[in-house]
Amino acid sequence: AKKYVYFFGAGKAGGNSRMRNLLGGKGCDLAEMTNLKIPVPAGFTITTEVCTTYSENKKKYPSGLKEQVKKGLSQVEKVMGAKFGDPKNPLLLSVRSGARVSMPGMMDTILNLGLNDRTIQGLIVNFGDERFAYDSYRRFIQMYSDVVLGVHRGKMEDKISEKKRQNGVKLDIELTAEDWKELVAEFKAIVQQDTGKSFPEEPEKQLWGSIGAVFESWDNPRAITYRKLNKIPDDWGTAVNVQTMVFGNMGGENA
Repeated sequence: AKKYVYFFGAGKAGGNSRMRNLLGGKGCDLAEMTNLKIPVPAGFTITTEVCTTYSENKKKYPSGLKEQVKKGLSQVEKVMGAKFGDPKNPLLLSVRSGARVSMPGMMDTILNLGLNDRTIQGLIVNFGDERFAYDSYRRFIQMYSDVVLGVHRGKMEDKISEKKRQNGVKLDIELTAEDWKELVAEFKAIVQQDTGKSFPEEPEKQLWGSIGAVFESWDNPRAITYRKLNKIPDDWGTAVNVQTMVFGNMGGENA
């Protein structure tokens, strides 16, 4: 079977800097840094060829991809010592685009993937910070709802503004764990109302929803216009980088 998924982590990577056309700029840089023994959080890159196949075949993935992603995920779990969807020690992921040339801000990203009403309990225990955990959860729901489910992000931003008014505070950082917990429930109600479906709790469903959304963002109006202006061929496609989450919202300065 053709290789569509390239793992990187623990000082070893399936790709390298000469594979930019296949792994995209970000993917080959992650592989190269891993090979140089820089401590890059483990992950895997799905190749640009999958994007092209997906676009040309009415959103169908090439055969063998699902199995390769499953294998890549289990390699990440092994290296990181955490399990995707585990309520006690959850592995959380970021899903990012990565074309062979830089297209800043044109395509979509999902962070904190793998959070749900069960795994959040593991995050609270592991970090000892309930506010941080619920803040991460609401960020994930906002991002996923916008990028994957097509729910207008303004609706959720309005709920945050309303909560701050009710509490007489001005900054997001002044909201408590309980506030974010209530907002998570309100965000899910918005998703139900807008889409007629519940927010997906199953991590694997979240992952494939995100992978599809990143591939589809190659053909969003922003990206198409950017390619025309910069003479980038439409058939180049984007890679997708699935990587272990590293958190930047732990400190007080990251509101």
